Amino acid sequence: MRKILLVLGLFPATIGFAQKKANPQKYAATITEEDLKTHLYIIAGPEMEGRETATEGQRKAAAYLEEQFKKLGLLPGNNGSYQMSFPVYKDSLIGAAMKVNGQDFSLYQDFQPNPRMTRNGDYYFSEFVFAGHGLVDGSRDDYNGLNVKGKAVLILDGAPADYKSEQKGMMAPSGMFGKYQKAVEKGAAAVLIVSNDFPRKVGAAPANMYVNLYAAEQNAALYNVSSKVAEQLIGSDWSGITANAKNTASPAKVYKANLMLQMSKKVQFLESTNVLGYVEGSDKKDEWLVVTAHYDHLGKRGNVIYYGADDDGSGTVGIVEMAEAFAKAKAAGHGPRRSILFMAVSGEEKGLWGSAWYGDHPAVPLEKTTANLNIDMIGRVDTERKTADTLNYVYVVGDDKLSTELKPLSEGMNKKYSKMVLDYKFNDPNDRNRIYFRSDHYNFARKGVPVIFYYDGMLQADYHKPTDTPDKINYTLLKKRAQLVFYTAWEMANREQMMKRDLEIPTMTR
Repeated sequence: MRKILLVLGLFPATIGFAQKKANPQKYAATITEEDLKTHLYIIAGPEMEGRETATEGQRKAAAYLEEQFKKLGLLPGNNGSYQMSFPVYKDSLIGAAMKVNGQDFSLYQDFQPNPRMTRNGDYYFSEFVFAGHGLVDGSRDDYNGLNVKGKAVLILDGAPADYKSEQKGMMAPSGMFGKYQKAVEKGAAAVLIVSNDFPRKVGAAPANMYVNLYAAEQNAALYNVSSKVAEQLIGSDWSGITANAKNTASPAKVYKANLMLQMSKKVQFLESTNVLGYVEGSDKKDEWLVVTAHYDHLGKRGNVIYYGADDDGSGTVGIVEMAEAFAKAKAAGHGPRRSILFMAVSGEEKGLWGSAWYGDHPAVPLEKTTANLNIDMIGRVDTERKTADTLNYVYVVGDDKLSTELKPLSEGMNKKYSKMVLDYKFNDPNDRNRIYFRSDHYNFARKGVPVIFYYDGMLQADYHKPTDTPDKINYTLLKKRAQLVFYTAWEMANREQMMKRDLEIPTMTR
């Protein structure tokens, strides 16, 4: 009896040993160009209508992915369900009015509110603060000496010639939402940004979707206004301000004016979903590896479809093929020791919504999650890349953060199997693109889970354009990159210990 017990006692260890020694190349070979292409022409096809979050196209894509996970034999990853829903909201503007010192102004001709940032109701101000360009950046603060708490703030669009910054985009100090955010931080109750694109088309720039309807503090109202409104507010000083605004900072000042703002909107309650399926592990099945890619894209603009074949149809079909490879390995008796959760994420293009929801409502314990491998665009070649390795590279991001074990493991598996050029360009702390903070892995990293992000670079010709189509994908390169992630996942799922968490969590600074 003792001998029998001894053999049985050793059996789990024998399984673990056999699994670690199994050759993953046999299963990596099931990730094929033909299968990737078949899936991608569906995911990034016209029927999916660009897969915009909380639309019919996104729901069709989610249903397709769920069907694939079921066919592969993956188990439902969210408490018995293959989908994890999260709330999405969208505003419809019903009406708006603006009056300055008794003079009425016209919606779209002279002003336009941002419904997302502005609450239903009326505002009445007897004075306002002019804060120049509203720039707050390092040593510069256009609000210096001003008290704007509870007040309306008027600021100019853009930046003067004497202001220099490498930060770009809407959230940069000179961008609209960057300026708005700083005004909110200063305590403004309403923000009016003088814009040069009036009059506007009726119904132009409809409200975006959002997820944070409920908030501890309510937003300040946000309006774009014409120079005609600004002149009525400021009076005779306006001509001097406009004459100098392009070249240098405009002096801040408090002005008296009766300003009325009114807005009415309807809030639409929508929903989107992440799609989750998992391969159950063996002796370490209570520990997890999570592999992600976002399946949403930009949807339709009128009748024009933004197909999103590379961004991120390529990553989405990559995780489907990896899921198949691990499912086949398990069926052959070589399944992973840890459970592997494959998650196709929605809402990434809107602001990492689906992964943020998962990070705050995880389907599996984050403390038991060894790592997250995230894929966002792996089917094309960086148009800014001028080196000779354009058909054998991938950008690897985040492997120098959170765990000292990430890079050695990643490089070891690449050297052993894939032999690709691993480019660490976007690991640079001074990377102005801040790629590390711009895809779904960040919502694992902010919770302390070690992450590696795989990325093909900046596609200037087709990025976020209708021309990002399946026919432009390099399927040989897509396969090779997907196989690299598979090999890395194989090692992470089968090694003895979870990945160390021995480095500080990076924080995003503006």
